[in-house]
Amino acid sequence: MKCALLLGTVGLSLIITVAGLENGLSRKPPMGWMSWERFRCITDCKKYPDECISEQLFKRTADLMVSDGYLEAGYEYVNIDDCWSTMERDSAGKLVADPTRFPNGMKHLADYIHSKGLKFGLYQDIGTKTCAGYPGMKGYFEIDAQTLADWDVDFIKIDGCYADEVKMVDDYILFGEFLNKTGRPMVYSCSWPAYQEYSGIIPDYVILKKTCNMWRNWGDIEDSHSSVESITRYFSDNQQRIQPHSGPGHWNDPDTLVLGNFGLSYEQSKSQLAVWTILAAPLLLSNDLATVTPEVRALLQNRAIIAANQDSLGIQGLLLKTVNRIEIWKRPILPRVKDELTQAIAFVSRRADGAPYSIQVELIDDLGLSNSTYIKGYEIFDLFDTTRKPVYVRRDGRFETRVNPTGANLYRFVPKLNVILRGFTNPEY
Repeated sequence: MKCALLLGTVGLSLIITVAGLENGLSRKPPMGWMSWERFRCITDCKKYPDECISEQLFKRTADLMVSDGYLEAGYEYVNIDDCWSTMERDSAGKLVADPTRFPNGMKHLADYIHSKGLKFGLYQDIGTKTCAGYPGMKGYFEIDAQTLADWDVDFIKIDGCYADEVKMVDDYILFGEFLNKTGRPMVYSCSWPAYQEYSGIIPDYVILKKTCNMWRNWGDIEDSHSSVESITRYFSDNQQRIQPHSGPGHWNDPDTLVLGNFGLSYEQSKSQLAVWTILAAPLLLSNDLATVTPEVRALLQNRAIIAANQDSLGIQGLLLKTVNRIEIWKRPILPRVKDELTQAIAFVSRRADGAPYSIQVELIDDLGLSNSTYIKGYEIFDLFDTTRKPVYVRRDGRFETRVNPTGANLYRFVPKLNVILRGFTNPEY
């Protein structure tokens, strides 16, 4: 979502039955890289040769994803956002990649990205134009779906500029059906919730999750901690309404990770990563991989955090409570110990008063952990510092952590049995 044009009247989609998305993709939150937040619509390659939306940028990014360890860590998509095409379709009505910036065409670029073991993503818009004014898909759904398949696209993000916020739902459904008919599996990322929410329309999430693999819920992220906080606030304020609809194959998307750019401190980078992990959010980077510092790269490739984000249960976490401006977020993950799941818990500071702030919580009363007699206590692992040994706290005990201003701490609470049950082995993470 880059703009919200209020062209429609508030109402409900007339589509009742949905053919449904049948691609079997995104059983875990997608991981990869996307150009928009960092590179926007820079198209002057003479003036900005290393930043313009071009074949060179995406080949360089693919190379770095492999050489710098991102692919090995699980990031697999290289996604082009807006501003890649010419301003007009060709005589057959097909989209055309800008011949100056993409001289070899999109199929060539897809082949290059695939040769690196990565997957290729592209952007379009459900309306008459993209948000930057390039040709949209309205009136060309079938031909565009086939064009994307012919180019071997693996991920398609469909924006919602220059479209009616109500009628666009039917168009997203129709385009999804054309995608299915191509026979090529493509992750289908939609944007209609963001446009409808901004217009005061409550999206139909039942239809949404039958149509799309993931969807943007709110506005575009910007390179600032205040933007991250604003999006986080939307997710906490609306969590009871949107959380039940996220899961394997269909994810709420708070937008890209902006770690490694200009606007976040190291502590604020930890904060965004911690919250996105609890939200079971897609991890799509939007940065210049060539300039990411080693410290931020280590955050992005932290295997313990990635494992928590990619947990196969796919349960989106919730804001549990706020204590003295320290938010406590909790998400159930594997392993399961008897009937109790492990919990990923983030302590996220909304304080900026200078000193790290200590918070002490009771495991049962404050964190809502099990009071079952089967559970003796919890081993607690610091996911930002995997060199530390876990601490053990009894189930009726207290846990204390100290959170840096505007930062976050992220832990894994693994239940430990009170007794050894016959025939039961306590699984290790």
